[in-house]
Amino acid sequence: MGSTMDNHGDDYAAFVRSRSHALLRSAYLLTGDQHLAEDLVQEALARTHRAWSRLHESGNAEAYARRIMYHTQVSVWRRRRVAEYLPGDLPDQPDRRTDDAESITWRMALARALSSLSAKQRAVVVLRYFEDHTEAEAADLLGVSVSTVKTQTARALDHLRKRVPELREFRAAEGTGR
Repeated sequence: MGSTMDNHGDDYAAFVRSRSHALLRSAYLLTGDQHLAEDLVQEALARTHRAWSRLHESGNAEAYARRIMYHTQVSVWRRRRVAEYLPGDLPDQPDRRTDDAESITWRMALARALSSLSAKQRAVVVLRYFEDHTEAEAADLLGVSVSTVKTQTARALDHLRKRVPELREFRAAEGTGR
């Protein structure tokens, strides 16, 4: 029995090592803050660990962790809170030597524009355009209706187009339902 528990622990540790960076990247896009993203990933990984024996067998550990992150972030929206804006730093990228000034400027403008979105708008943009989920999938992951996803996406894209005019090309993708 002890050997099985050790294998589960080793498998979980390997999962954390291999998927933490991707989970952190998504969490950062959802929260707009490095420290909040780290907290969100930590919470998701803790819950994933508690359910590891059943998740590992089904192969759904990452999907479960991401769903926990989305639902935890939605619960943050629903809490009453005092408006507070604490911009965080962008996560470190492994290799920035190939970037030129134009791409750095573009990323900074996009990061500022994303951070100016509401939490709901940022979440739907992350799910729809960074993680390529359909409207129905995003609604399911966030626990909201498809019409809420559509409304928040439209508002977010309008806001982003005003902040970063180069994003106007996304108008065509907006109505596709994908």
